[in-house]
This record gives sequence, C-alpha cells and structure tokens, in this order.
Amino acid sequence: MPLLVFDMIEGRTPTAVRKILDCSHQVVLDVFGVPTRDRYQIVHENKDYQMVIEDTGLGYERSRDVIVLRVFTSPRSLEQKHLFMQRLSTALQQQCAIAPQDLVISFFSNSRDDWSFGEGEAQYSSGRLGAAPK
Repeated sequence: MPLLVFDMIEGRTPTAVRKILDCSHQVVLDVFGVPTRDRYQIVHENKDYQMVIEDTGLGYERSRDVIVLRVFTSPRSLEQKHLFMQRLSTALQQQCAIAPQDLVISFFSNSRDDWSFGEGEAQYSSGRLGAAPK
C-alpha cells in the first residue's frame, strides 16, 4: 500500500513519466511484496524555479531530471527501505537514464489504521483487507 508521490520538473513526455512510474512500481513489488494492483502513484510536475534541490553538502550536481520521491507506507524495516532506495536508483538509471544523484527519496511511515482505499472505510482496521504487508 505504499503511496508514491513524485515531484519533478515539467517537460518529460507522458511515455517517459509512465516509464518512471512502471519502473518504480516494479521495485515496490520486488522489495515490499505487495499485490500487483496495490499501486498508488501521484506525479507533480513543477516549473524549474519551483524546485530547489541542493546536495546537503555531498557535492552532487543536480540536473533537470531530478526527482523527489515521498514514500508513504506502513512501517518497513531499515533493510527494506535501504534496499528500495538502492534498487530504485539502479532501475531508474538503467531503464530511464536518470542519474543516481538526481533521485531524492524520503519515507513517511504510518499505520494500517491510517488508510482508507474508498467508501470512507478503513479496510485494514475493519478486517476487509488482510494485515498490512511488513
């Protein structure tokens, strides 16, 4: 049930954006083991002056391809989060030509009680869905 929110500078083609989303979803499937249709992704396209993404002193040079990804999810282990970061960076570089220094990822954890997938029902809490994936 991760919700992935992407911020990127406008200008990519719809095909390029979809490729980023598809690639990201495959990493979610591989690392978190969620069902295939457990896919929640939002893209915000911003003007270049609306994104100031520096390097926290690491010396990275960012390009217009920079992506800031927020991952909202039930608690995941440190190992899962690190594996997700590494695999997504590699996959986006190989499949979408996005340089590793152009990917910024931040995780936001919440509990299964914090999710409603429709009809105003907290499906995990009500028992309509099984336990949240670990």
